[in-house]
Amino acid sequence: MTTFPNRAFLTIVPESSPEALRGIASTVRLQILRLLRQQGPLNVNQIGGLLGLPQSTVAANVTVLEQCRLIETELVKAAKGQQKICHVRFDDIVIRLDGPAPQRQQDLVEVSMPLGLYTSCDVRAPCGLCSQRGVIGLLDVPDFFLDPARVEAMLLWFSRGFVEYKFPNNAKLLGAQVRGVEFSLEMSSEVPGTSLNWPSDITLWVNGVKIGVWTSPADYGDKRGALTPPWWKLKGSQYGHLTHWLVNEHGTFLDGVRISGTTLDALKLPEHHSIRLRVGIEDDAAHPGGINIFGRQFGNHEQDIVMRLHLR
Repeated sequence: MTTFPNRAFLTIVPESSPEALRGIASTVRLQILRLLRQQGPLNVNQIGGLLGLPQSTVAANVTVLEQCRLIETELVKAAKGQQKICHVRFDDIVIRLDGPAPQRQQDLVEVSMPLGLYTSCDVRAPCGLCSQRGVIGLLDVPDFFLDPARVEAMLLWFSRGFVEYKFPNNAKLLGAQVRGVEFSLEMSSEVPGTSLNWPSDITLWVNGVKIGVWTSPADYGDKRGALTPPWWKLKGSQYGHLTHWLVNEHGTFLDGVRISGTTLDALKLPEHHSIRLRVGIEDDAAHPGGINIFGRQFGNHEQDIVMRLHLR
């Protein structure tokens, strides 16, 4: 940041400041920044009133702006409880495009799979699908998991069973060797309503091989997800944990911790033109607490299901 008399500037270099870019990549967030710049510090209700937006929408976008450090907030006493006062940090934001072009990363291939583009499924109620605009089909009717509208899904949940995604094996197309395959997805348990103490054993398989189990601790509903749309009631699942699964020659790792001895060789990637990821709850799970999977417009993380191939 460069400071001039009475003005604060933020200069963004796109390749090194992805969070700041995320903060301004929204019409609502730009409106909030402009309003705070023009009006000075405001609370969430005042912002919503001046912009004609629901309080929940403003609160979710304020959270993103806080995370990106584009605004600062403070809690002050109000007539009832406390209120959050928002301050804009910068008068001007400049995006620098005159630096060197980023070099293509030769040893990494990344594919983002929309949440609703699973190629097979077998789920049991309670279950359901939501787009960013509303519920898809009918709740607790597994047949609606085959409805064509599922391509718009941003949240799905079920108690037992699985959904399976088919990713392209780009390493085979490139004639390259894989040294690791990684998956990233936001998940939580599933209980009618929500519960902060609701363990669930969630299993991942790749090409039909079980790579490991993660025991989700909860169905998170203590606060609204940063991206969860305002029409979704607070008593429903709000967000999950962004899990990172990596399989390499040493085994399978979850968030950097080795959880199983399943190695890359067991997946037989060179033999397949696709890489199948299955996510589900086994019938004999010790904690059969169901599953929520969040897409890029639900929960706390602006992404769908991501696969990364680390190449030699």
